[in-house]
Amino acid sequence: MRIGAVLWLLCCVLLVLAGCAPRVSPPAVYHAVAWQDLPGWQEDDLVPALSAFRRSCEVLQTRESWTEPCREAQALPKESTTIRRFFERRFVPWQLQQEDGSGDGLITGYYVPDIDARRTPSAQYRYPIYGRPDDLLVIDLSSVYPELGRYRLRGRIEGQRVVPYWQRSEIDGNCSPLKGDELFWVKDPVELFFLQVQGSGRVNLPDGERVMVNYADQNGHPYRSIGQLLLERHVMTRDQMSMQNIAAWARLHPQEVQALLNENPSYVFFRPLELASDTPPGALGVPLTAERSLAVDPRYVPLGTPVYLATQRPDSEQSLQRLMVAQDTGGAIKGRVRADFFWGVGDQAGSYAGRMKHNGQLWLLLPQGVAPEQNGK
Repeated sequence: MRIGAVLWLLCCVLLVLAGCAPRVSPPAVYHAVAWQDLPGWQEDDLVPALSAFRRSCEVLQTRESWTEPCREAQALPKESTTIRRFFERRFVPWQLQQEDGSGDGLITGYYVPDIDARRTPSAQYRYPIYGRPDDLLVIDLSSVYPELGRYRLRGRIEGQRVVPYWQRSEIDGNCSPLKGDELFWVKDPVELFFLQVQGSGRVNLPDGERVMVNYADQNGHPYRSIGQLLLERHVMTRDQMSMQNIAAWARLHPQEVQALLNENPSYVFFRPLELASDTPPGALGVPLTAERSLAVDPRYVPLGTPVYLATQRPDSEQSLQRLMVAQDTGGAIKGRVRADFFWGVGDQAGSYAGRMKHNGQLWLLLPQGVAPEQNGK
């Protein structure tokens, strides 16, 4: 018998055996708990959480199960005890669980950076913030392959073919294919990179004007963490890893910066917004609330939903336990127990966000009588 035939027969046997093997279902995503199981629930000041939830209700109130809770929330006084009773009466907490049954997951932080910029380039301001390019295609396969409905492919037309969109090394190269799509120019490539990681920023112009720039699209290439690359190369230890230390390393090694950034092929494009709020809108479409908005994986946490969080502050050993609201998403925010804590705008918020990387637990709050889908969305 030929070797190829033997290998084919072996594969068939393995497939049969795999089909006969008992399938072990992973633990349920959600587990209903009592309010007293939420650590620190009685101590949290719920007034800012109510404000964030009311913003979510601008979207949620049209959905049947949320209409009454949202209507009642609008009439609540700004008094923590009354707000606490409202949530205890109207909602049920569901703890999110990992595939192994544990409740622990990764909690990180993000913020809106303040960036000095110019509308035209100069020798000092020579790194562009790009708007969404006109030739960027978004390919939706859901009508042909429903199982791929959550995925969107990005590309461009080259002749009669659709090819992958330009990656970072090509966009930032000397002959950038995106000339003409610049919105603003900044002076620090690492600051620009962090703007792309955060997804929003406040641009400060020399005449005193401020413009919020917000995520518009992405080039379709996978994100690769430059922090992880620096760890793998033993440039710094895990305890030293932070945005601040990455920026400090870049200042000491300017000749190596672009090569490092190019190892992350992902690139983010922006749109300018009028400053209708001090914070940009998240994926839900409502302005984010500092220290009360979370970015989540919407497959497991529906946008707009209140979420109780238990983790640790980045600046001390003090616990961080409070009611949040799921109002945003992020390319790196994937998984059942995974969230990004929004710290707000500016350097102080960035200091907290850059050092936040802790274990934490999440509880999804759903209206009475509403049960989550145990396999996620």
